[in-house]
Amino acid sequence: MNQLLLPLLLMLVVAIPLVMGTRKQKKAAAAQQELLSSLAPGDRVMTTSGLYASVADASADTTIDLEIAPGVVTTWLRQAVREKVAPVVETDVDDADTIDDEAVVEEPVVESKDDERVEEKSGAQIAPPLEHGKK
Repeated sequence: MNQLLLPLLLMLVVAIPLVMGTRKQKKAAAAQQELLSSLAPGDRVMTTSGLYASVADASADTTIDLEIAPGVVTTWLRQAVREKVAPVVETDVDDADTIDDEAVVEEPVVESKDDERVEEKSGAQIAPPLEHGKK
């Protein structure tokens, strides 16, 4: 009995992750197939190469026409569509109206060694070059 227990446990340790992994792959493949079959004109999609486009025609079985710019339609394989994305919403917000007058921060003033007033710059400063070989 003990001789059969170890091989049985080893088989279970190997078989369980394999079964769980294949189930996960089947679910992902089914979800992708459902996405590809549900594409309709007007849907906003992203391709596997990262191109955002709108579906122009989805009547063919293996190909799909994507509009990448107004008036520019290209033909792609259906499998090249990675996911549906939310449509782009353009807002008419004027940046000049959103800035508060009180939000402007004055730059600090630092006194130098010569008692002169020097304005300190807020931002990245460039370090002096390193001098190699000089000691």
